[in-house]
Amino acid sequence: MPYTTHTQQAIPSSSVDEQALAQGELNNYIESQAEAVAPTQDPLTARDRRIIGEIIEVQPESVRTIWIEGGITVWVHLVEGGRLPFDRDWFATRVAEVKATLPETPLERNERLSDELEKACTVFGLYHGEVNWLSFSTKLYQDGRFVGFVGCNQECWYARPRQYGLNRVAASAELVIGLLGVRVAVAA
Repeated sequence: MPYTTHTQQAIPSSSVDEQALAQGELNNYIESQAEAVAPTQDPLTARDRRIIGEIIEVQPESVRTIWIEGGITVWVHLVEGGRLPFDRDWFATRVAEVKATLPETPLERNERLSDELEKACTVFGLYHGEVNWLSFSTKLYQDGRFVGFVGCNQECWYARPRQYGLNRVAASAELVIGLLGVRVAVAA
């Protein structure tokens, strides 16, 4: 009487490794395509993460996100997966305290100055050349014509109509551009 014996065959380890590698490549490809189609927006800035990290005494990079639940509780979600609840009013008070004492990083300073310069250029109908981020200075133009140099040091905004000469100083980008003799752009 004939009979059959079923045996389990071992899968060669090389094919398992190849399959795992191929699956990893496919997952990376799908993730990159999804990011290209709909890039994720991080709602927290580096400064936000520094403030939260200071409050809860963790490294800023370990903060994933925060949200408010029921208008009462602030939840901080950490990268490792943990979540910490805080009273909203207490958390808001601590944020205000830390914000007042946390020094501005050079990147944050440059972003703030750049925003102020962009707004001032819009008011006067100007545009600027490439910014020297180390000294935060640039050239201003109006209708393709050079208007002057503008920049900001640790104390104030400065401008001058030529490369060499005395700086004119003011407390804001808009005021210092006005010192160059540029008039406010009027809508036609």
